[in-house]
Amino acid sequence: VREAGGTTELLGSSAACQAARSAGEVVATPGYTTFSTVSYVVILLAMLIGVVFLLRRLDIATELRFFFALFPFMLFGGAMRTVEDAGVAATDAGVEPLISFPASAVLISPFIYFTVFLFTLACVLAAYGLERRGVVDDYARPLFGSGAAGLALAVGYLSYLAATTGYVTFYPQVLVPTLVIATVATAGTWAIATRRISTIRQGTGAAGIVIIWGHAIDGVANVIGLNWMPALTGTANLVPKHVVNALIVDWTGRLLPDSILAVTGDAWPFLLVKLAAATFVVWVFNGEMFEESPRYTLLLLITVLAVGLGPGTRDMLRATFGV
Repeated sequence: VREAGGTTELLGSSAACQAARSAGEVVATPGYTTFSTVSYVVILLAMLIGVVFLLRRLDIATELRFFFALFPFMLFGGAMRTVEDAGVAATDAGVEPLISFPASAVLISPFIYFTVFLFTLACVLAAYGLERRGVVDDYARPLFGSGAAGLALAVGYLSYLAATTGYVTFYPQVLVPTLVIATVATAGTWAIATRRISTIRQGTGAAGIVIIWGHAIDGVANVIGLNWMPALTGTANLVPKHVVNALIVDWTGRLLPDSILAVTGDAWPFLLVKLAAATFVVWVFNGEMFEESPRYTLLLLITVLAVGLGPGTRDMLRATFGV
């Protein structure tokens, strides 16, 4: 909080922050804002243009298998963000985390995006190098494997903490429903979309299913984490981390009566928005885009998946491991 006299003080509770707001003080809280979210989008689009030039210079990434080979890296980014959440839980419990501050900043937004990007780029260059030297026949396999290995290490570390510490736990009753509901929702959405829009699969093929599934994971993880943690785990609900889901939750709570909210919760519209938005984006991509600019189109598809599956994986694992 910044007081009227110009001094700055770190407050240690939500009640203290609320009291400061009531007193007319300026209070800053961690988390995403509308300004930061829009800024990230602008920076991301600028970075995509730079990456296109890089891929063009290297003469790589012109086919959909590049998209599928990068799939585990989306999960890896969310898992590494959860590792940082576990570090915060360790600090709160009076334990030294694996990666302490300030080094842990590389796992916090927006720096986590650069961290994962550099790791992914190194793996891409290594995989293509193996193919060009004749060590492997297809770059996609070692590329996919390197991402899967990183994901396994991150989730393995979280599992180790759950088994050996008291500040991280494991709730399979969160993980399994998230995966099942997201998969069922994706199957239903894809069936309806392909029946109503016969051309929807022409531009993306199976990649469209993966994109919708990634955003379904984000939607379901938010619904369970924000509304159903007490029923599933006996612990408190999580709080929205991003501007969009916080806005949707807020408006749902305002528009629906308490009698309905008591049964449905206030986060379920976020899942519908994610499914609708992902389906619309898949529909926008058509075969002509691949013909005119295959690399930029691929990067856009990868980005669309990453902005859904990355945060979704983090939310799912955060709720699963109770951090």
